[in-house]
Amino acid sequence: MADETTMEAHRTWEDWAGICIGAVTVLSPWLTGQTGSTTTTMNAVVIGVIIMALGALELVRLHRLEEIALFACGLWLFTSPISFAYGGSLAVVHMALGAIVTLLAVLELWQDWGRTDRDMARHGG
Repeated sequence: MADETTMEAHRTWEDWAGICIGAVTVLSPWLTGQTGSTTTTMNAVVIGVIIMALGALELVRLHRLEEIALFACGLWLFTSPISFAYGGSLAVVHMALGAIVTLLAVLELWQDWGRTDRDMARHGG
């Protein structure tokens, strides 16, 4: 019975993980020392803020749309080094963070796959 209840509850650690990953994404150009390009720096800041906002929004109101948007953000972050043609440690960090965000979104979507909107409203575990 405990396992059934655990599987029915939304896990807030996933939302907090998203918020933390978003914060690391925002800081990644400075952490890697690659702030020379305004485009890549702004990309990291904007996508990181969006990831943090989606995590915070899921803490307040759970809906599949946030998870789909998180998935899209993860894919964008993963492909950013190719789209903006940058390399080095920042590209590696962005690809790794993008993969983690994408996998986190897939996990959340998988957990919520068979749930109704009413079930999703009961979260906080």
